[in-house]
Amino acid sequence: MCLTSYTALTTQLIDPHVDLILVGDSLAMTIYGMDSTVGVTLDMMIAHGRAVARSAGHACVVVDLPFGSYEESPAQAFRSAARVMAETGCAAVKLEGGVEMAETIRFLTARGVPVMAHIGLTPQSVNALGGYGVRGRTADQAAAIMADAMAVDGAGAFSVVIEKTAEPLSRAISERIGAPTIGIGASVTCDGQILVIDDVIGLFTAFRPKFVKRYAEIANPIAAAARDYAAEVRARQFPGPAHVFGG
Repeated sequence: MCLTSYTALTTQLIDPHVDLILVGDSLAMTIYGMDSTVGVTLDMMIAHGRAVARSAGHACVVVDLPFGSYEESPAQAFRSAARVMAETGCAAVKLEGGVEMAETIRFLTARGVPVMAHIGLTPQSVNALGGYGVRGRTADQAAAIMADAMAVDGAGAFSVVIEKTAEPLSRAISERIGAPTIGIGASVTCDGQILVIDDVIGLFTAFRPKFVKRYAEIANPIAAAARDYAAEVRARQFPGPAHVFGG
């Protein structure tokens, strides 16, 4: 059972209930208001990864390697991963890609870096993929994604995220590879599931993917609290006698 987290307080709240916390580059949208994950930097991931790793006492913490920090070569990926692990205290890193990333995954794992792979819809490649559409519905796509799954599994990834991929293909991947699969818009037959915490609690309202189930709706209460606070301050009702100190 997995959720994302980007802050210390959120981590403290979810840590007792999950097995894995992902510091995802989805913070591009949930924290920084970006349109995609492409603009996330290594420094951003390290800052948030450090806050989460310090606050987690139960769950395994995994940090995303952002776009441009690992694709050039296995050596570049190792430098980025080593820095992330050393500066955050996380247990593992996640990177996107399949067949083309197998050599890099093998290089990292051979040097003591646990790697979570990510296949199917890979948001860092959204410009090359032409959007956020469901993957694996055509025979060619399905064959390519299955090949990706086999490649990252064979390279030593300790788990594989399958994102927004046709359910029959996601099921087939879970049945075929040895590494545990973690679905997000994939299949209930995956070994685990992951969602973005801001989606789960109804805080991120700009977009609601089909695969998201909201377990709470906190956006309106937050807005209402800010509204009521502002109204009381303007009316000089806050702070009241209970909130100030006598001379």
